[in-house]
Amino acid sequence: MSNQHLFLPQHGHYSHLRVYKVVEALYDLTYLFCQRFLPPYGDRTVDQMVQAARSGKQNIAEGNQAAATSSETEIKLTNVARASLEELLDDYEDYLRTRSLPIWGMQHPRMASLRQWTRSKAFFDQYKDKGTQLTDEEFANLCITLCHQAIYMLGQLLKTQQNRFVTEGGIKEQMHKARTGYRQQQDAELETLRQENATLHQQVAELEARLREMSNLSNQNIQNIQSNQSNQSNQNNQNNQSF
Repeated sequence: MSNQHLFLPQHGHYSHLRVYKVVEALYDLTYLFCQRFLPPYGDRTVDQMVQAARSGKQNIAEGNQAAATSSETEIKLTNVARASLEELLDDYEDYLRTRSLPIWGMQHPRMASLRQWTRSKAFFDQYKDKGTQLTDEEFANLCITLCHQAIYMLGQLLKTQQNRFVTEGGIKEQMHKARTGYRQQQDAELETLRQENATLHQQVAELEARLREMSNLSNQNIQNIQSNQSNQSNQNNQNNQSF
């Protein structure tokens, strides 16, 4: 059976998705943020923030892996990832608000350079070292920016997943389509063989008729030759007797 009948959808590995790379960085930074700026014991916020960041990362990975067999699970886990990051976003905003630190808006003088850095290739090589140098205000606003980026990208990913489900269907539809396509190909090939077989039978019958015709002609020729030879022999005998 050729690969054209394989029905499990093929997706790129989740680690190649930009949104996964961003969320992975966000998880690393959240872990470091909690170590630097939150008490190690007695504050449930630490566990909540780390778990929310981890949930965002893990659900992207699990959703991508589940896509092969369940579009419903893929969409559900992607939505869970987005919800987890929205929760994490609230935690960072709460941290700044409860400490009377500013949440940088789009008009903040440092926002443009921050967004440019987080979108650059260099960011993924630099963020761990930078995280050890930032103040809590800078650090929290960096993570807030990453949360907004990841939430937006996950929203776009959800649209793509929903459109793919509408146009391509779920796994059961793909299985039915693959099975139907395979049976149709088998039926077409069988019909072609039947037609070729009928053509061969007709050609064989024509050849046999031709052979019989040639055989009859050959026998008739032999009889004619034998008759001519007999007549010639009789004529010779008569000529000999006249002498």
